[in-house]
Amino acid sequence: MTDDEPGQVGAEPSGDLHESSSWVFADPAYRVAVIDLLGGLAYSELSAFERLTYDATSAPTLEDKVALAAMAVREFGHFERLRDRLVELDGDPFAAMEPFHAPVDAFHEHTAPSDWLESLIKAYVGDGLAADFYREIAAYLDGATRDLILTTLDNTGQSEFVVDRVRRAIEADPRIAGRLALWGRRLMGEALSQAQRVAAERDALTTLLVGGVDRPGMDLAAIASMFGRLTETHMARMSALGLQA
Repeated sequence: MTDDEPGQVGAEPSGDLHESSSWVFADPAYRVAVIDLLGGLAYSELSAFERLTYDATSAPTLEDKVALAAMAVREFGHFERLRDRLVELDGDPFAAMEPFHAPVDAFHEHTAPSDWLESLIKAYVGDGLAADFYREIAAYLDGATRDLILTTLDNTGQSEFVVDRVRRAIEADPRIAGRLALWGRRLMGEALSQAQRVAAERDALTTLLVGGVDRPGMDLAAIASMFGRLTETHMARMSALGLQA
């Protein structure tokens, strides 16, 4: 999963939350919440590695195959950093990822692309929205955890690659633009619903979102604004692809 943005989203909390990281882990609920969050992100990275590896097998050129394989390697590197951090927090990486295993796999099965171009758009639009979601939450975390998440979401070159290939394909055959635009809209709806379900169903994640006595958080209006920003950034991605949102 990468930070493949035309722009960035994410609200910066006020106060000195990022001045120190160690004291927040004295709160057992916060530690559990961070482990839950990192577990979800770790499984997302592992899933991205698997999908990019698979997509490389159907790449139309050797250049494309190598580019996707290189992105997959970088995604696995992100996974390894998250796994190592979970161990540092005395968490079990596999136990932390397990709650996300079935829902993430179900999402990808439900949104299986029908061709290579659709797989590229899914990586750009779907993974991009997930990256936005994690970045929004990262703004309310301690400095070390926030920095780890933002590093994990660093651009792996996926954005430029996908935009270039999709725009080339549309230029060669403008008729495919309508189908790809519909696919991008479907992915947005599915991914946004998934993000809302995760936010609502994971108690530990709710703890991070609403904050606590010593930590800022989001109220309902702020959460609504967050999902509004996710939608706006999706529209910017679609525009970058040359597609109607």
